[in-house]
Amino acid sequence: MSEIWDDRRKALEEDYFRRKERETIEKMREQMFVEAEAAAALKCPRDHGLLTRMEHEGIYLDRCPQCKGVWFDAGEMETLTNREQETWVDRFIKSFKD
Repeated sequence: MSEIWDDRRKALEEDYFRRKERETIEKMREQMFVEAEAAAALKCPRDHGLLTRMEHEGIYLDRCPQCKGVWFDAGEMETLTNREQETWVDRFIKSFKD
């Protein structure tokens, strides 16, 4: 009789882990989909080149290596201009000189 209960317990345990694995795989698929969409969305509006992310004074900007354009997300330009105004333009320009 105890063998029946052991078999049932094992079957329930296997079913539990099978469901957990399916949930984990589904979450991973959703994450991959979100990341793929984000990567596809990072195209230059000007020449459709692939944008690269760069950090400037704690703000992440999108830069096109082809046209050298820099693209700001909402609020990033205001954040930069509200900081120390005396030399932010100089530091910003220097960050592009390779």
